[in-house]
Amino acid sequence: MTETETEDKAERIRPRRFHETPGLEDWRVVGEGACAWFRTDGFAAGAAFVAELARLLDDGAGHADPDVDLRPGGVLVRLVTVTDTVYGVTGRHLDLAPRISELACALGLVADPSAVGTVQVTLDALAVPAVLPFWRALLGYENRAGSDEDLIDPLRRGAPFYFQHMDEARGARNRIHVDVWVPYDEAEARIAAALAAGGRIVHDADAPANVVLADPEGNEACVGVAGPPESVPAPRV
Repeated sequence: MTETETEDKAERIRPRRFHETPGLEDWRVVGEGACAWFRTDGFAAGAAFVAELARLLDDGAGHADPDVDLRPGGVLVRLVTVTDTVYGVTGRHLDLAPRISELACALGLVADPSAVGTVQVTLDALAVPAVLPFWRALLGYENRAGSDEDLIDPLRRGAPFYFQHMDEARGARNRIHVDVWVPYDEAEARIAAALAAGGRIVHDADAPANVVLADPEGNEACVGVAGPPESVPAPRV
């Protein structure tokens, strides 16, 4: 691979490009990473998969180590590049994701794309530069690469925080809410479930990328999706 090709692989790519790449059906981009959940029949099976994954990466196939969450019922693999200038999915992950899927398949593991998702906490602030340092110090977080309005856990365990600028104080609505990132093909069902549980739609002009919901007392949350393929119809809301 030439130096130029290596640099291209390190560039961040859009979620839609990832989703429209053949061979990545096990994966969904939620938030800033591409995730896959591989079900197992126990902790030992998951540990064996992680061990084989480590060997795959030792062979130089991955180019960028994934985040791995081992649980008794399965393994979550999250592909995200974190550098001083990039935070997200890159061209390297287009090569790595199918190899991980092939490995899982060889071990008899089945992917469940509906099981992935991430949560982000959003704070409305009149003066983001004044508010953000407090939360950075309190949480032990750091600024996301290339952003002065996002904080991330350096160990990528806790939910990221996004600071949304507002021009004037709003007393009639909450100023802290959660953003729930779901797979593009799960948004309709998740929104329907929330509505059936007593919620209501506050704002859907940005659907399917973002739909604002509220619980029966007015506390808000957003359901977000990242880059659905053009061939997939937009969720009905």
